[in-house]
Amino acid sequence: MNGFLQALEEQRWDDHRYYHHSRINQSLHVVSAVSFLCSYVLLFTSPAAAALLGWVVAMWSRQVGHFFFEPKGYDEVNQATHAYKEQVKVGYNLRRKIVLLAIWALSPLALHIEPSLFGLFEPHTSWDGFTRNLAVVWLALGAAALLFRTVQLFFVRDLQTGVVWLTKILTDPFHDIKLYHRAPLQVLRGELFDPMQPREPVSHS
Repeated sequence: MNGFLQALEEQRWDDHRYYHHSRINQSLHVVSAVSFLCSYVLLFTSPAAAALLGWVVAMWSRQVGHFFFEPKGYDEVNQATHAYKEQVKVGYNLRRKIVLLAIWALSPLALHIEPSLFGLFEPHTSWDGFTRNLAVVWLALGAAALLFRTVQLFFVRDLQTGVVWLTKILTDPFHDIKLYHRAPLQVLRGELFDPMQPREPVSHS
């Protein structure tokens, strides 16, 4: 268990120090985290609403920060190039995210062209029906993206890395709120970039 927790802490720290320099990005992660937590709750009562909130609000607010506000030049703090960070990224780096978001963006068109999605759905006859079917597609896409990368990590890294990454992703909303809840106020103060203080040693008893 200690090894698992240490690996989880390491993945969280690497994600923070490499990909969350911008306070605007951090602030958007707070919006995303709150939206994802609402989606978690909605999964038990309205999975369709959970999928729509998760993809349209939570996912986009999260990725806008990475694509448009996060520095892409040489990382003086960590002495690393952007290319290096993309190469060692455990989860979805920017290239993988583009592929995933492209699939997400094209899914409404696919459902419009093939309303039953090759027999998986009862063809929609109204806008509400289309929205419900699309939400199911997006929910399945989210689950598939998590499962695909987790299993892929089993082979390219090891079993623990995959399980740790899946745990990190599912718990990121809680951790992001804890880590970045002050970011919106810091942005208002004009503090646009995190100084990235070294991590304090973490012990697990």
